[in-house]
Amino acid sequence: MPDIRVVIIEDHDLTRAGLEASLQRREGIVVVGDTGSGMQGLRLLEAEQPDVAVVDIGLPDIDGIELVKRFNHRQTAANQGQTKVIMLTMYKAQDSVLAAFAAGADSYCTKDISMDRLEEAIRATHAGNPWIDPQIADIILQQVRSSNAAANKSTIAKTITIKAIDPEYEEIVGQAGLTAREIGILQLIVQGYSNAEIADTLFVTVGTIKTHVRHILSKLCVDDRTHAAVLALRAGIIE
Repeated sequence: MPDIRVVIIEDHDLTRAGLEASLQRREGIVVVGDTGSGMQGLRLLEAEQPDVAVVDIGLPDIDGIELVKRFNHRQTAANQGQTKVIMLTMYKAQDSVLAAFAAGADSYCTKDISMDRLEEAIRATHAGNPWIDPQIADIILQQVRSSNAAANKSTIAKTITIKAIDPEYEEIVGQAGLTAREIGILQLIVQGYSNAEIADTLFVTVGTIKTHVRHILSKLCVDDRTHAAVLALRAGIIE
């Protein structure tokens, strides 16, 4: 199997050097380029077309969010789209997280992530599976729960979904073959319902809901409820 070709775009020299040195020691991963600015990063991505790009949000000239927007736009215009993007961030404010989410990155990690977890994120992202840092996923789900509690929750929820729609993830979820019942359960998961609360709502046993959840995770190829919910949001199937 070919090595996973990685580009690192991070403005802090020591952090960038540390990431490169550590990733180069990982079997099956090769760093093919690195830079510390957004514009240079955009040119590097276009030149190298790596498998995975690790992009910091806080870059000089253009930030990581704008970089990803421009790169995705150019990939689409050129009928490309092979490079997957992991957004690397120290920002945990809701606005920054949601802006990064809407920019079109494939996975999201905080900067305090361990190298083992970053390697896991790179491999999962390269395989086409979104990898969401639990801290980031919690912020997204908290925002969805808050929206559902608002007076006009239906309209707000649709607005959030539209911003998050990504054709690639829409196709992934569409091919998963979720049943109407499973989609309904996934909607309740996004709204923050526990298995017991879902069971009460649907007038079934907790065991039945656990079985449905296992089927959902298996079909979506994710490990937990949080990642399933985020994938559903990206695909735009949550109304």
